[in-house]
Amino acid sequence: MRVLFDIVHPADVLMFYHPIQRLLARGDEVLVVSRQKDVACRLLDELAIAHRTISSKGSGAFGLARELVQRDLAMLREVGRFRPNVMLGLGGVSIAHAGWLLRRPSIAFYAADTAKLQTRLTWPFITHLYVPEVYQGSTPEGRTTRFPGIKELSYFHPDNFSVDEARARKAGWEEGQECFLIRTVAWGANHDIGKSGWSDETLAALVDFLAKRGRVILSTERELSPQLRPYLYRGEAKDLHHLMAKCALYVGESATMAHEAALLGTPAIYDGADHPGTTRDLASNGLVTALRQPGEAALIQQVERLLSPAARKGFDDARSAYLAGKGNLADYIMAAIDRHAG
Repeated sequence: MRVLFDIVHPADVLMFYHPIQRLLARGDEVLVVSRQKDVACRLLDELAIAHRTISSKGSGAFGLARELVQRDLAMLREVGRFRPNVMLGLGGVSIAHAGWLLRRPSIAFYAADTAKLQTRLTWPFITHLYVPEVYQGSTPEGRTTRFPGIKELSYFHPDNFSVDEARARKAGWEEGQECFLIRTVAWGANHDIGKSGWSDETLAALVDFLAKRGRVILSTERELSPQLRPYLYRGEAKDLHHLMAKCALYVGESATMAHEAALLGTPAIYDGADHPGTTRDLASNGLVTALRQPGEAALIQQVERLLSPAARKGFDDARSAYLAGKGNLADYIMAAIDRHAG
């Protein structure tokens, strides 16, 4: 079997890591087509996944549109050469277009029901769509299947991931000292157009508040002021989640990383403009504190609340209850590959 994976974001690498390894182990041929975006290519390299980069993230509406055209044309060439039995992506814009034109099955896993532009570009052309049960956006009639849980369960299900303390130390964790992970984003994706995140002042105040209580590590897509650069995460991309699992708290503008932290056992605050159904579901189950950019004072108040022993106990109980009813999504992805490859 020949299987093509469309990787456009670091989260895609993690979601498809175990399916890729399983396909290779059973002798199938895999082509990973990547995109220069944040640490996606770096993560693929560190995880020893061979890949072919065909585009770089555009900037602004015009830059993203130009990149889409470039990526579509490059994807057409890759699909025509590789002739996959099936193609997978998280979102899957380019594989949907290439698959429709070249008559190759394309399947997309997706969770961001707030990304209306991307879905309008993809749903008319995708062969089949898989979304979480809590997904609230429109989907192609007769071509959609809903799965239990969230996409992060493909990599962070307890069957697939265990914390390595040596790698956590290498990434910046120190035993006996509380560690806090902060994540800021560039707000440059197609679903981020017209939106923005924390001000420099809010970020500095958050770092200052947590630095008085332990070690702060900052993962970011944006330029940092000189006073914040000493907090920048300097470890390997593949070790970040081992660090995350040992942190006392995650606070960030990335919903994906908030989901990851919650599954790893780290209380998480997501403070962002978009609240997809998966984030709202985790919040209603007590795994994530989901804020809508209430401002510096309210954000820090929530940080202080989550650091209390009572809040920690409530989070641990909620996480155990949530995971008890969820399966390994990597198994589900493998079954989907075999189903659509024909």
